[in-house]
Amino acid sequence: MSNTTELRARSRAQLSASGITVERGGRAVLNDVSVSVRPGMRLGIVGENGRGKSTLLQVLSGALAPDVGTVRRVGSCGIAEQETTADGRRTVDQLVGIELVDARTALQALDDAGRALADAEPGAELRYADALDSATVLGAWDAERRVDLALEALGAITDRSRRLAEMSVGERYRVRLACLLGANHDFLLLDEPTNHLDQRALDFLTDTVRGSEGGIVVVSHDRVLLADIATKVLDLDPSQDGTTRLYGDGYGGFLAGRERELARWTQEYDQHQSEQRRLVNDLSTAQNRLQSGWRPPKGTGKHQRATRAPSLVRSVNRRLDDLTAHAVNKPEAPLRFRMPELPALGGTTLVRVDEVTVFHRLIVPVSVALSSKSRLLVTGPNGVGKSTLLAVLAGHLQPDSGIATLAPQARIGLVAQESPSRDERSTHTVYESRLQDIRAQDPGASTVSLRSLGLLSAAELSKPVAELSMGQQRRLDIALALAGRPHVLLLDEPTNHISITLVEELTDAFGNTKAAIALVTHDRQLRRDLAGWPNLDLAL
Repeated sequence: MSNTTELRARSRAQLSASGITVERGGRAVLNDVSVSVRPGMRLGIVGENGRGKSTLLQVLSGALAPDVGTVRRVGSCGIAEQETTADGRRTVDQLVGIELVDARTALQALDDAGRALADAEPGAELRYADALDSATVLGAWDAERRVDLALEALGAITDRSRRLAEMSVGERYRVRLACLLGANHDFLLLDEPTNHLDQRALDFLTDTVRGSEGGIVVVSHDRVLLADIATKVLDLDPSQDGTTRLYGDGYGGFLAGRERELARWTQEYDQHQSEQRRLVNDLSTAQNRLQSGWRPPKGTGKHQRATRAPSLVRSVNRRLDDLTAHAVNKPEAPLRFRMPELPALGGTTLVRVDEVTVFHRLIVPVSVALSSKSRLLVTGPNGVGKSTLLAVLAGHLQPDSGIATLAPQARIGLVAQESPSRDERSTHTVYESRLQDIRAQDPGASTVSLRSLGLLSAAELSKPVAELSMGQQRRLDIALALAGRPHVLLLDEPTNHISITLVEELTDAFGNTKAAIALVTHDRQLRRDLAGWPNLDLAL
């Protein structure tokens, strides 16, 4: 892999990948992908879960070497992956220091050059001029302030002595993102950056990205973010010729272009199938004529009478061979989510909380009652207790004050904000274990088969959960919540990590189920789509 890096190349910055192929377990996660990003370009990367979006970001950043292909980077590059590891005893300040090492080094070099200049050392003037240029290009004097501003605006922890290991996944991500935004890299690679952000943080991220002079690459399911920032969109889903597609005119251009391409592909496939059926019928007719002793009309020459029928067979076979050689592959049918039938319990309050609070987590007393077909959208900034409220409703957390009541016969399905720890068992085994637990608690319980949900492919069912992508793990989380046909669905940021298509399918399913639903989300488009739901704003 070719990888040339130059400190803050600015207008000369380059980031390009050519013929990238990455294989895992004998399967191509990425196949012959090429893309180029220049300063000022904002590239959105989309595709179904498992298409290699996060893998492509790792390749572009240099964190992962492709099996085939080359990457060229001129300039600095920062990446915010979906998960930021705790890294033992590392603190916020140490993480800031890693991203601002260039700025701090430049300022130190400028101080050293200033002292050399004051001491009239030989070559000090040139040394000082070079140091001043480097600090200016980096915006080094303002780097710490930029990070502090980003930490505050993103709702991140501002105490620089705090250890990353003491934080949640979302808290670590916001710190990491703030560091990257403050570092002012030539290229910024963001993997699902909106997953852990509230409205204020989303607005700050959008404004910062749109105002950046560097190149931005964003993997996201957030339709509003893509519409607001993307100048081009790279689609990793299958195309007719097997290559990736790059669409101009932003997210709107992608939606229109993708729809046109799929329509054209489907039409060509249907035409090819129709022609193949016609030729097969022609071949059958010609063969039947041979078997029945068919002869051409009288007056046809002797040679023609002897060869006419066999030649028809040969002609049709040649056309069939040619058609086969230029076959049009059938457009790949994506996974389609199928919401199971969820039961109702009429005339029963399924779950109720009265004036509940949880010390340091849910400060303002909250009262909620859910019955079958109830809908509730829970909103508010990060830290006000939305996830805590769902945990209380699910019976996983006892309130410090107030009363929480769950109907004895009510079954609860919870999708927590963060996936459980990664499991080395296969996806199928994990799901079957859940079904066994459900049946042990209620031998007569009606359960849902994993395949019937349309959330994971056959190949993904045999994979260890630890090897699934974040989006595939999230699909499993949703499946596990639906396994026992719950009366109540409690969903905490359910659209995090999943594809745009599945987000839309879930949204449609919410409107038709008999189950009660309480939903926490910062997804701006989802909130618009569910604007008719009662809204509990915990910021009030």
